[in-house]
Amino acid sequence: MEHLAERISDSELEVMRLLWEAGRPLPISDIRIALHQRKGWEPTTVKTLVNRLLSKGVLSQEKQKVFYYRPLVSQDEYKRWATNRLIDKLYRGSARNLVAALVDSASLSQGDIQELRDFFRMEDEE
Repeated sequence: MEHLAERISDSELEVMRLLWEAGRPLPISDIRIALHQRKGWEPTTVKTLVNRLLSKGVLSQEKQKVFYYRPLVSQDEYKRWATNRLIDKLYRGSARNLVAALVDSASLSQGDIQELRDFFRMEDEE
């Protein structure tokens, strides 16, 4: 995913989450108010994060009476990218090694494991 070549920071991800949750473009004032309430962030901090996301190509702005911002990347696209990046970075590209690490660390319950089995059986049948 070329437009995610630059990593989105945890703080920038908070801006993206807010926009994904809204499901519509938001003016900077709404973004500032929401992130001040959630995180206590100052308006200058929010504006800096928005500008970084614009420069990374994952956010767009549209001028109406004021600028409105919307994500250019869906939450699902970001999750796929972030998951693949994690697998590449920590498990040398092996999703199997990731799952093995989860099982070994007891992070997966027996119910989780059964759901994965069922999922892979359904994939094989298609």
